[in-house]
Amino acid sequence: MHCGGCVSKVEKTLSNFAAQVKATLDPAQVVISEPRANINELNQALAAIGDYRLTAIPSATLTNASINNNAIDETASWLSTYYPLLLIIGYILLTTMTIEFVQSTGDLSQFSMHRWMIIFMAGFFLVFSFFKLLNIQAFASSYAMYDLLAQRVPSYGLIYPFIELALGLAYLLRWQPTITNSITLVVMTFSSIGVIRAVLNKQKIRCACLGSVFNLPMSTITIIEDLTMAAMAAWMLI
Repeated sequence: MHCGGCVSKVEKTLSNFAAQVKATLDPAQVVISEPRANINELNQALAAIGDYRLTAIPSATLTNASINNNAIDETASWLSTYYPLLLIIGYILLTTMTIEFVQSTGDLSQFSMHRWMIIFMAGFFLVFSFFKLLNIQAFASSYAMYDLLAQRVPSYGLIYPFIELALGLAYLLRWQPTITNSITLVVMTFSSIGVIRAVLNKQKIRCACLGSVFNLPMSTITIIEDLTMAAMAAWMLI
């Protein structure tokens, strides 16, 4: 299982064969209470909905694995958790700052914040859309866990990576800055509403900002990410 959608599908399918089913993404496990079918029958049912397969393990082992996993999660540092996201943003910052430095002919007094923002936003949207497009279906499933529009219109989750891709190209080509920044402001502000709601409700879900490639938990980092992009778009509209 690689997203919230997988968890829901597995739980729904197996609930037909047991009194209670509880699936978790991290660790990827399913606890079945009072099963009415053997493991082969359960795996046949799972095979009909995707590439899922159960492996039976003793309940004692399951309990210990869960305890150990929770201990690891609790002791994992903030830096190690968000290292992939920080590394990617760092690369984008380094690359865009270098490009602007070259365009300024090496003269820091000629450094243009407005011009750098355009380059940064182009890089941000192009890179982040790339990770989402690696597995667009998995992204859409995760995105629907918290985005207000994707929850009501599932197809929006499939369209969203292409919106980011289009915005990245628009910034790169300097196409209609007013329209591009206006769309960015609306899209990122609206996206942040679902993120803020999920964080305030303390939902334990995956952040879909990097698609399904990295297992990043939803947190204030995602809020800062969305609102920063919205603020940059608003600044360039002024």
